[in-house]
Amino acid sequence: MEREKFYITTAIAYTSRKPHIGNSYEIVLTDAIARYKRLQGYDVFMLTGTDEHGQKIEEYAKAAGVTPKQYVDKVAGEIRGICDLLGTSYDKFIRTTDGYHEKAVQKIFKKLYDQGDIYKGEYEGMYCTPCESFWTESQLVDGKCPDCGREVKPAKEEAYFLRLSKYQKQLEAFIEQNENFIYPEARKKEMLNNFIKPGLQDLCVSRTSFKWGIPVTFDDKHVIYVWIDALSNYITALGYDTENPGELYKKYWPADVHIIGKDIVRFHTIYWPIMLMALGEPLPKQVFGHPWLLFGEDKMSKSRGNVIYADDLVSLLGVDAVRYYLLSEMPYASDGSITYETIIERFNSDLANTFGNLVNRTIAMQNKYFDGVVQPPIAAEPVDEELMGFALDTVEKVEECFKTYRVADAIEAVLNLAKRSNKYIDETMPWALAKDEAKRERLGTVLYNLLEAIRYIAVLLSPFMPLTSEKIFEQMHCDVKSYDSLNAFGALPDGITVGKAEPLFQRIDTEKMLADIAAKQEAATKEAAAAKPQDGAEEAEEAAPAEISIDDFFKCDLRVAEILACEKVKKSKKLLKLQLNDGSGKTRQIVSGIAKWYEPEDLIGKRAIIVTNLKPVKLCGEISEGMLLSGEKGDDVRVTFVDMEPGAKIC
Repeated sequence: MEREKFYITTAIAYTSRKPHIGNSYEIVLTDAIARYKRLQGYDVFMLTGTDEHGQKIEEYAKAAGVTPKQYVDKVAGEIRGICDLLGTSYDKFIRTTDGYHEKAVQKIFKKLYDQGDIYKGEYEGMYCTPCESFWTESQLVDGKCPDCGREVKPAKEEAYFLRLSKYQKQLEAFIEQNENFIYPEARKKEMLNNFIKPGLQDLCVSRTSFKWGIPVTFDDKHVIYVWIDALSNYITALGYDTENPGELYKKYWPADVHIIGKDIVRFHTIYWPIMLMALGEPLPKQVFGHPWLLFGEDKMSKSRGNVIYADDLVSLLGVDAVRYYLLSEMPYASDGSITYETIIERFNSDLANTFGNLVNRTIAMQNKYFDGVVQPPIAAEPVDEELMGFALDTVEKVEECFKTYRVADAIEAVLNLAKRSNKYIDETMPWALAKDEAKRERLGTVLYNLLEAIRYIAVLLSPFMPLTSEKIFEQMHCDVKSYDSLNAFGALPDGITVGKAEPLFQRIDTEKMLADIAAKQEAATKEAAAAKPQDGAEEAEEAAPAEISIDDFFKCDLRVAEILACEKVKKSKKLLKLQLNDGSGKTRQIVSGIAKWYEPEDLIGKRAIIVTNLKPVKLCGEISEGMLLSGEKGDDVRVTFVDMEPGAKIC
């Protein structure tokens, strides 16, 4: 019997720079869904890849002194490497510089032009280079790009346009008739009420101001703009061609779901469906807009200095621990958060204490009491029924969660089964049963039930933590791994011999690891400083800082503070911990990386300028509630001291 197909895609990653862990969330989320559907027996095709054209790439390549193709080859390799590192099971990795994709996009553009859905005109508006988007004055927010908040500049150029307005009513009707097309519900309301119903403007789909793009075949002054180029990947990857759609396209399209970030829902639920309508092709069944993963409460960016990379985390914690955190920490509709402190905390509490401890002590008891041989469950008691029912209910809960992509809730359900199994150990007390030879059959039954519950956990964990799932099966010497084996409790064969109990996850010494992380960051800073030109060498010209308004400046609350006490931070050669009187009546603590230039006694009693309204952060286990102003020249740093009363405002 032919299996039911399931086509799932990520958004393709833009090749501007190496992706951080927040970018990596989407590929892990999509992989978990794909793995779960395969576990259920679906014929799954998972697509990911890279978006490689545009003005921004052209500018980055020029700054790096390489060609755009050399630049994107490097970054695309990094992106694919991270996908592989995180154990993602994509079936195809598309690059928009692939020859077959470029040819298909040219044919799509030509077809839309020939049938009148694309026309030539002129665009005049405000252009945001990072977003590669034109905006009207009314669409700007405080004079800036409504998507990213950056500066825009006036631009005017000849362009081709896609007639979005022609398909507005058709799209509106489709969305309202297909209630699950845009998910979650809040994204659907946003698209309808904020963008579609107020009226769609025709979309600029070509550019003449840069050359790094797919040329328009009938007008070589123009390159095809990102929307038709990037969005078409979902069908070109399947071999779509306007003249002869390929077999993969016929088999898998329409997509069952596009997994994308909440910031690009508009492109996937307005531009993309209209392109497909114009081509006469079916629309995807669903677009799921997931939230962002933030560093603490901030969006990750290099400029904020709060970027965490997947490969760094994997080297510290292992692949499955990173996957687990990403999938379990992200709420369904609101943004998730990651800090080194929280990921270590979840590692110790969930992975080491709950999952790891359950597996380790159960297999150890099986070896201790029965030389590893699994006994038949022939001495049941009422307490067993609750564990069995809980395991069966967990399968149903996980299935329900995946129907709406509530992946964090699904993994929590599996965690709860592990907690319930640990509770079962406390209820049945196998160590006490082992002291009474008359209760040997009961002991064998208890351990059988625990091993069977662990087998349920191993099967259900496989979409989230495939390596850990395999380790559990290896320790159990069990190969009953199918989803169907979860239909009834008791598929674990008795008579098999379990292997040696080995810890799945070793508890982490939080303070030590945080100190090690701080030391690595310090070393990286020194390495970057060492890479700067030395004395006598020609210094690189510093980039001019971005202009800010007077309102931006006044957002900083600068105050005079007296340093009451100061000491070195343990396990860090860089940091000093200062206690300050800022005139508020409360003592403020600031951690500053100035230990190389000052001894604690040099600072006590001095008055300095501090920034008081920075968001508190934890550095090497110490809370820092502001920043000490200092000046830097070469390798020399000097704190800004003043002769003013504590609390005086600097303006």
